[in-house]
Amino acid sequence: MRRIAVDIGEVPAHRATHDLLRSALPFRTFRWYYGQRHYSGSYWSATMSTHVIYESRLELSRLLMADFDQSVKFTVAQPFLIRSRVQGVVRHHIPDYLLLTDANPVLVDVKPREHANDTKVAETFAWVQNVIESLGWRFEIASEQPPVLLDNVRFLAGYRRPQSINEPALRALQATSFDNVTFGDAVRSVDGAEPLLRAALLHMLWTQEVSTDLSKVLSSQSILNPRVAS
Repeated sequence: MRRIAVDIGEVPAHRATHDLLRSALPFRTFRWYYGQRHYSGSYWSATMSTHVIYESRLELSRLLMADFDQSVKFTVAQPFLIRSRVQGVVRHHIPDYLLLTDANPVLVDVKPREHANDTKVAETFAWVQNVIESLGWRFEIASEQPPVLLDNVRFLAGYRRPQSINEPALRALQATSFDNVTFGDAVRSVDGAEPLLRAALLHMLWTQEVSTDLSKVLSSQSILNPRVAS
């Protein structure tokens, strides 16, 4: 039987409800040791309003993208251990992230692109995907993110904390309609201190109250438009 073990017990996979998963803590935490190859740490998630752990820079990049994704409502790192019998052998696996979204849950395993097709890795991901898709969830293998997009999102993440944003500047910008206007012109169109207005507008890009093409390097010439309806 396919089972999922979380920090509070073990259940058949089909009984792993959203409420149960929301109560999960990381099944394991990252390790620190001299000479380790991966950079571990914790990231303050705007989605969660708390810290979420990561075990590598690659995991951090996927975590950043999840935090930026407005459809992601809840994130759990190292959410549970999956146990399943595969060809007569009991297999175990701890995925990297569980994302609860507006649609179905997404289970994420992070792996460098150059290693994702390794035979043993591919075999593990194949049976995990089979288990996850049988639940009606989606399984994702996350590798390197597009460099420019990641750089832009990483920069915008510096403005993700609402308590760090000047409220009058934010309200003034939110009362303004930006349609096919450059970032620089948008800031100059509102009365107020330019540094505060810039920070507030970058926060609006993070929350996606306004949009721009993040596949291009963000600059004062970036074209802003209203939020794209999902």
